[in-house]
Amino acid sequence: MLAHSPPLPLIIHHGDRNHELSAEDEKGIMFSLQHRDRVRCIYLEKSVPCLQKLVKAMDDQSPILEYLHIAPLTEQGAPLVLPSTFEAPQLRILVLEQVASPIGSPLLTTAIGLVRLSLRWVHPLTNLYPDHLFQALSHLPQLQNLMITFSSRVPNPEIERQLLRMPTHITLPNLRALTFRGVSAYLGPLLSHVNAPLLDMLTFSFLRQLSRSVPHLGQFVMTAVNLRSSRVLFLFYHEAVAAFIHRSVSAHSPALVFHICCDHLDWQVSSMAQMFNVLSPFCSTVVDLTLDYRSHPLLSESHNQAERTQWRELLESFRNVETLRVHDGLVGELSRCLDLNGEPHSEILPKLKTLICPMGSRDDKTFATFVHDREVAGLPIDIIEDVFPTGKMKYKLWRPAGVEYIS
Repeated sequence: MLAHSPPLPLIIHHGDRNHELSAEDEKGIMFSLQHRDRVRCIYLEKSVPCLQKLVKAMDDQSPILEYLHIAPLTEQGAPLVLPSTFEAPQLRILVLEQVASPIGSPLLTTAIGLVRLSLRWVHPLTNLYPDHLFQALSHLPQLQNLMITFSSRVPNPEIERQLLRMPTHITLPNLRALTFRGVSAYLGPLLSHVNAPLLDMLTFSFLRQLSRSVPHLGQFVMTAVNLRSSRVLFLFYHEAVAAFIHRSVSAHSPALVFHICCDHLDWQVSSMAQMFNVLSPFCSTVVDLTLDYRSHPLLSESHNQAERTQWRELLESFRNVETLRVHDGLVGELSRCLDLNGEPHSEILPKLKTLICPMGSRDDKTFATFVHDREVAGLPIDIIEDVFPTGKMKYKLWRPAGVEYIS
């Protein structure tokens, strides 16, 4: 049928993860790729052997291709490699999962109109070198959405050295959203070399590791003119902790999201304390703070309680908070943290006016000591009891397998 069809644009779309290509489907795709001057969209999510055959056929210029999405069904094995002669000068959206573009490939350097670039599950040992990445990004002035996610949980010393000595500083004048997933050692140097004046959405997800220091994060966030913070919401759950930073108290969507993979509550609090210590100046405008929680059923008792000092370090980054909301699962942790034991009231949440907590908190006098001490100091606090004090029943998180909802 294709052989006798009029020369209309072609769309190659096969994303059914439950069914492999039939012989007829494969024949049709291969025929379409032979008429690449008509192909406008390619979307393929198939097994590695199937993709290897199809990717190999993409060995020349695709003059009208605007959308390319290639993803294997598993994260195992060596990455697929695009042919070195493949280029698409009209490309607008490029999503590659475990797919490498060879050194010197013209794909990114010729697609100067690209607006969205997603490089997912990159293995730093095989298919990403900082100098090649930065050289490619410097050719993409229209880029609006950039995503880079690494598959390895272990930092590569050679990649770290390359990042630290990168001489190139690039400006992405139209970048609006930046998403990063990987070890924190890669993020700091990356941020130190990128200027994105219109950035208004940041999402960082860090893999499981003991240290999550990101030295250039604070400066990068503070210089992004479209990023503001008025409300911060923390979610502690069984395998990770997430922070959602909103421009205003009423904003529906966050401007920044930090997601850190670790399963013990004390590690989660410590990790966020490290992160927000760097962001303290940015958080000076936060007036509304939420501590939400989902149970940690697999934790041992020795790890189920975060140390008081870790909570204090985290809360000290929010000196101008006026409203604090706390989930029932964190009431005990918070009450121990707020027990000042004679310390100055200016040390922790000095501007707090309203504490929204679970029903019964007033009767069981959970916060009685803290409230009394603040009243004596002339800093009264209103306690408001609510069935759902944190006010949010479901969270949407971006995870390796796709979107995840925490209910």
